[in-house]
Amino acid sequence: MLNTRLMIVDDEERFLKTTKGLMEKRKCIVSTALSGIEALEILAKQEMDVVILDVKMPGMDGVEVLRRIKQTHPLVEVIMLTGHSTTESAVEGMKLGAFDYLLKPCDINILFSKVMEAVDKKQTREQQMNQGGKDR
Repeated sequence: MLNTRLMIVDDEERFLKTTKGLMEKRKCIVSTALSGIEALEILAKQEMDVVILDVKMPGMDGVEVLRRIKQTHPLVEVIMLTGHSTTESAVEGMKLGAFDYLLKPCDINILFSKVMEAVDKKQTREQQMNQGGKDR
């Protein structure tokens, strides 16, 4: 799936830069955000297929960002990523519609595989919505 539109949201600049480069080598179109607020501003202007979202960030945490993404962009798939796993945040994220929940450090091949699975899910949901609209 070439040209997957991907946003990576994390307060660690080094992680953003490294992961962005690795995903671009896999033909993703990558945007980055250092905060939840910045991510929501980008989503208001640009379409995304998948968001990789850090759970623990200063200000607005990843769970709140996920909640807001799902309210305004319900088809965007969100992969939660954290170095500080807590059962509560994982359960909350999945209840709110996160596609998956991965621990840092995460192997880039596993992360890319999850991104591709999330894109498949999004495209299937879009097709179902389009078919539903044609039947009426």
